[in-house]
Amino acid sequence: MKYHQPSLINLSKVLLLPAIALTVLSGCDDSDDDGVGYISFYNASANAPGIYLTVDEDIEEDDDEDEVEVTYASVDYTETSGYNQLDTDKYYVELAWQEDDSTDRDDLAMIYQEQLTVSSDAITFVVLAGDISEPEIYTYNVDVIDDDNDDDDDLFNIRFLNVDNRYNELDLYWSESNETFAQATMLDTLTYSSLTDNVKLEEDSDYVFYITVAGSEEVLYQSNEVAFSTAGQYVMTVRANGGGGSSPFVMDRLSGATSTAYSHDGSDATFRVFNSIISHEDIPEYAGAIDVSMTAFSSEVDINDIGLGEFSESLVVDSGDYAVEVVVAGSDTELMENHLFTLTENANSTIFLYLTESAVDDDNDGDIDENSDGQIDDVEVSINSLMVSNNIGDSIYSHNVQILNFVDSDDFDVVKFYFVQSDEFIDDAEYFKSAAFGSPQTIALRNNSYTIYAIATDDNSSDILLGSQQLTLDEESNALFLLIETDDTESTGYSIKLLEQ
Repeated sequence: MKYHQPSLINLSKVLLLPAIALTVLSGCDDSDDDGVGYISFYNASANAPGIYLTVDEDIEEDDDEDEVEVTYASVDYTETSGYNQLDTDKYYVELAWQEDDSTDRDDLAMIYQEQLTVSSDAITFVVLAGDISEPEIYTYNVDVIDDDNDDDDDLFNIRFLNVDNRYNELDLYWSESNETFAQATMLDTLTYSSLTDNVKLEEDSDYVFYITVAGSEEVLYQSNEVAFSTAGQYVMTVRANGGGGSSPFVMDRLSGATSTAYSHDGSDATFRVFNSIISHEDIPEYAGAIDVSMTAFSSEVDINDIGLGEFSESLVVDSGDYAVEVVVAGSDTELMENHLFTLTENANSTIFLYLTESAVDDDNDGDIDENSDGQIDDVEVSINSLMVSNNIGDSIYSHNVQILNFVDSDDFDVVKFYFVQSDEFIDDAEYFKSAAFGSPQTIALRNNSYTIYAIATDDNSSDILLGSQQLTLDEESNALFLLIETDDTESTGYSIKLLEQ
C-alpha cells in the first residue's frame, strides 16, 4: 500500500470564503490551538467496498478512557463523507472495510493508519485512490474559508484533483456555457494526486470544463453545463469513466457531503437486452426468440434473434429517447410497441423484457369468475419492460446483486430472498431483501458461499419456497442480476437465475 503526503502549495493567493475549502497548507503543528477543525474522506477507488473512517485520540488507551474515538458511516466509491467536526488535536486516522459480520472497529479490515493533525479552522482531507489491493492514500490539510473576510461576494472557489492514475498529467480548460473549446481558457495542468491552487470564478454562471492530455489540444472530455449558483467552496475530481460512454473521464463535484457526477457532454450510452418472455398459449407464434427495434429522433437500432434466457450483444448508441418495438423473431407478429426508454449520457443499462397475465372482466362487474368454478374466466397477456442501470464499480471484497422479481401472482405481493451462509439458518440470516413484482432491489454481499432461498407468504400466512440457488463470491466475481420467473418446467412453478452484469 502507498501513503502519500503531497508537496506543499503556496497559499499566498488563497482568499477566504464561507464554505469549507480544500487546499494544501504549509506544515505547522496547531495541536495546541483552541477551536475546532474537520476531517473529510473521498473514496476514489473503483474496486473498493464501502470504506469506514475512524478517528481515535489515542490508540493505546482503553476505549472507555478515550475522549474521542469514532467510526463514521461507510463511504462508497465516488462518494464523500462530508465534513466531520473535531476539536483541534492530533488523531490516529484509520481507513478500513467490513470483512466480517460486525462493523465494530476491531472487526474491520484496516488498510491505513496514520497520526494526522486536525488544525483550527482547517480540514484534514483524506482520499483513497488506485486499486484497493494496493491502496493509495493521499492527505491534504485545508483551510476553512470564511466569506466574512472576503470582499468578492460574487465569486466562488474551486480546486481540482486528478485521481485517474492512468494519466500523470492532464490539461484542464474552462469556458462560459455559450463558448467553444477554441475560446476556452486553460486553468491548470492536473498532476496525478496533486490538489491545485484555488481558482475564483463568478457565480450565477454556467461553465463547461474540458480535459486533454497534457500538451495536446485533442479534447477527451467536455462537461455538460455546470452551474455554481452560490459562493460556496467546491472541489472537482477527474476519475476514470466506468460508464457506457466513449470518454475516458468523469468529473465529480464535491460540495459538503454531496458528490455529483458529470459525464462527457453528448456521451454515448451502452445497453443490451435480456429476453425473459416465456411461451404462452395466447401467443402461439412465439417460439422463444424475439427481434427488437429501437427508434430515436435521429437513429434506429435493430437487434435480431434474442433467445429466451439470453442477452443481446452490448451496443453503443447515441444517448436519447427511444421508442421500442418487439416482434416474434423473423416475423411481423408484434409483442410490444411504443415503450419509451431514455438512454442517458454515459449510461450502461440492461433492458429486461418479460410476460405478464392479467384477469379479464368482460362485463366490468368486478367478477372474474362468472361461473364460480374457482378459476379465472379469461386472461390477457402483455409484454412488459424494465430498464436497470449496471454497476459502474464493483468491489473485489463484496459484490452488488440486483434482484428482479418477474412473478406477477395473485397469491402473494412480494418475494423475500434470504442469502444464507454456512453457519446460518434462514431465520437468522444476515442478508435478506424483499422485492415486489417489477421493482428492482439491490443488496451488497461480502465474498462467501451462500444458499439463496426465495420465499413468499400466501394469503393464509404460510411461507412457500419458490426456489433455491447456490452462490459463491470471491475476488474474481462480478456484479450480478438475480431473477425469479414463472417456470412450468420446475416443480415449484418458478426458477431462479444468476446472471453477470
